[in-house]
Amino acid sequence: MGTTDLRTEIREFLSSRRARITPEESGLPAYGGNRRVKGLRREEVAMLAGVSVDYYIRMERGSLSGASDSVLDALAGALKLDEAERDHLFTLARQSETGARRRKRAPQSTVRPAIQQVLDAITDAPAWIRNGRHDIIAMNDLARALYSPVLADPRRPANTTRFVYLHPEEAEAFFVDYDQIARDAAAMLRLEAGLNPHDKALIELVGELSTQSEAFRQRWASQDVRFHRSGRKRLHHPAVGQLDLDFEAMELPSEPGLKLNIYTAAAGTPTADALKLLASWAASHDVLPTERTASNDQA
Repeated sequence: MGTTDLRTEIREFLSSRRARITPEESGLPAYGGNRRVKGLRREEVAMLAGVSVDYYIRMERGSLSGASDSVLDALAGALKLDEAERDHLFTLARQSETGARRRKRAPQSTVRPAIQQVLDAITDAPAWIRNGRHDIIAMNDLARALYSPVLADPRRPANTTRFVYLHPEEAEAFFVDYDQIARDAAAMLRLEAGLNPHDKALIELVGELSTQSEAFRQRWASQDVRFHRSGRKRLHHPAVGQLDLDFEAMELPSEPGLKLNIYTAAAGTPTADALKLLASWAASHDVLPTERTASNDQA
C-alpha cells in the first residue's frame, strides 16, 4: 500500500469487480466459446453503465476525477457492487478530486476520560472502542476479560487484525469462524485505506502484515471491502468455553473515526450465563492484560 498510488487502487478495484461477473449474470449473451478475459469485457461494462467505451477505459485506468454521482451509480449497478463496494467506489472518486487530496487527520489512539466512563458504566456486556486500523483504544473490564487472548501479545496498541494474521494458531483457537473473521478483517482494512490513504500507521500495518502473512497478501490483493456494523460472533474463551455473541458497532459522532463495539447475549441463554461466569473469572484475577501500556496507565 505504501507504494501503490490512487490510480493503481482504482484500476485494481474496478478490474477485479469486472472479472467476477459473467455475461450471463448481467443478462448479456456470451458470444463465442473462447473469451480471452475473465468476467465481463470493458465494452460490456460500458454498455451496461451507459457510458462510452473510451470513458470506461479511462476510469478503469485510474481516472475517476470528474465522474458524476449518476455515472458512479450506473457503474456500481453494472458491476453489481454491494453497499460497501459502492461506498468504496465513491470514496476513491472523491480522493481523485483535487479538493479531496487534503490529508485527513490520522485516526485517534486515545479517548477522552468521559468516553472511558461510558465504557466502565457498561457492566453486563463487553464493550470496547477501536479506530479504523483496528487498534483497540479503550475497553471495559468485561471486554478485557473476553479479549484476554488478543491482549496476551504485549505489543500496544493491541490490534485485532495483527492478532488474526500474525498469531494464527491462537486466533483460530479463539475465533470459531476464523476464516470469515480473517476475510472480514482484511476487507475492513481495505475500506479504511480508501478513506485514509495517507495514514502512516495504516500503511505500516498493511506493510507488516503483507510481509509476514501470505494469507493476508492474498486477501489484500482480492480488493474486497466490507462493512462491519452488526452480526453474530462466535468465540471460544479459554476460561468459559464457547460464546455465541451478538455485536453492534456504532460510530461515535463526538470522536470521528472511532467505533464503539458492544457484545451481548439474550437473557437466559448459555452465552448469557457464560458472560456472568466470565465476569466472575475476571474479578478473581488481580492482574489482567489491558489495551494500554504501563506508561499510558500512569499518565
